[in-house]
Amino acid sequence: MYLTLPGLVLNFYLIFYAAATFCLISVLLKVTQLYRRRQKLLRSLESFPGPPKHWFYGHTNELGRIGELTTMVSWSEKHPYGHSLWFGAFLGFLNIYHPDYAKAVYSRGGKGLLVLDGPKWFQHRQLLTPAFHSDILKSYVALMVDSAQVMLDKWEKLISEDKSLDVFQHVGFMTLDSMLKCIFSYNSNCQKDSKNSYVQAIGDLSCLMQERIQTFLYHNDLIYRLCPHGYHFFKACRIAHHHTEKVIRERKALLKDERELESIQKKRYLDFLDILLCAKDVNGVGLSDEDIRSEVDTFLFEGHDITTSGISWILYAMAQNPEHQQMCRKEIKGILGERETICWDDLSKMTYTTMCIKESLRVYPPVPQVYRELNKPVTFVDGRSVPAGGLISLNIYALHRNPDVWKDPEVYDPLRFSPDNSSQRHSYAFLPFAAGPRNCIGQQFAMMELKLAVAMTLLRFHVAPDPAHPPLEKPQLIMRSWNGIHLYLKKLT
Repeated sequence: MYLTLPGLVLNFYLIFYAAATFCLISVLLKVTQLYRRRQKLLRSLESFPGPPKHWFYGHTNELGRIGELTTMVSWSEKHPYGHSLWFGAFLGFLNIYHPDYAKAVYSRGGKGLLVLDGPKWFQHRQLLTPAFHSDILKSYVALMVDSAQVMLDKWEKLISEDKSLDVFQHVGFMTLDSMLKCIFSYNSNCQKDSKNSYVQAIGDLSCLMQERIQTFLYHNDLIYRLCPHGYHFFKACRIAHHHTEKVIRERKALLKDERELESIQKKRYLDFLDILLCAKDVNGVGLSDEDIRSEVDTFLFEGHDITTSGISWILYAMAQNPEHQQMCRKEIKGILGERETICWDDLSKMTYTTMCIKESLRVYPPVPQVYRELNKPVTFVDGRSVPAGGLISLNIYALHRNPDVWKDPEVYDPLRFSPDNSSQRHSYAFLPFAAGPRNCIGQQFAMMELKLAVAMTLLRFHVAPDPAHPPLEKPQLIMRSWNGIHLYLKKLT
């Protein structure tokens, strides 16, 4: 039986009509869903007026540009404690920057927007804790020193009296180098050869993630997958996951031969992966391969980025404050005496250097903003509240410059972190690594690397700012600079 031409045309119109109807219904359902979401967010934020916003773009026109952090601080001065902050028309946060508000949110459970929550998070936290014990961290000192040494040797060849050096990317490769050694004993040689596909994928992922957060249309999974940035993001994910899965498979095979952690330790240091593979809870249950890959990737991406930002901005702060730089150098030399290499026991003796590092983290927090979804309603000290499901944005940069908490917040003063001054401060006033039960589990690891890198740099070089290229703060998942961090480095004799 054959269809006539009119029959074919009729069939085509029926199919087209059905498809158009389906698309229209899908769009209407999505619009309804977004409308309900917006109304829910508006109700949750009605007690927190904020700066003027565009009806569709929200506050995004004020974000993602030079001077964004200055704008945020000015908003915090006009809206004490917190205000509504909109990324587009359908994603609204309560933006907070006061320690009382931070404590109300972060002293209890909640759902991180990029990490685990609930019982699974608690199980992972318990299993991961032994990986950051001081006995494990001690063995990483030599690895970090070796990586920093490679970077400083490179700098010695690159520096000149009439040209500054952008240190951010160099520090990034150095921290990645040491992280890969500490996590799964992988010698990437990335400081000398950055063309490694795995190294490139790690570098791409951080920028692409931030770009997606700040681009309204990219919040839709379908649109993101179809656009070039989404294609590059998922390609980088596949490369990173494939490498991690390969290393896990090979290590598991090795552990079957060596059996126990004690036998591994006799041959080499325990790395992060060793501990994850052998970790068991009270019921003898360990982590799945997928969980291990997830934890390795999370620690690598977050840890490498945070320490990169921290070290780079600390060196800039040292360059801006030569008198404090010299006091740190004098302290470090006094600790080492005739020795040239820093060891584990030296780190706890760096009292003044640690105060300078903390003050630098206050002025330039490596993670300028963190997010949380409330699993329970919260009522703040002033009586205002946010219901369960509300989204919270803690602006650490504005918190660290809150004049109600910090006297002369724009002044660089390491003595803020003397024991006496620290004991009198609100426990949620200084949050370079967040706080509460979900604080950064690797903060001791991070502080160790910050101290080693800063101390070794100050022993080798005098650092000074480049007045022609002052860094322009760029808040992404970590604190970056729009134009790099340029320093003049002078070799010390």
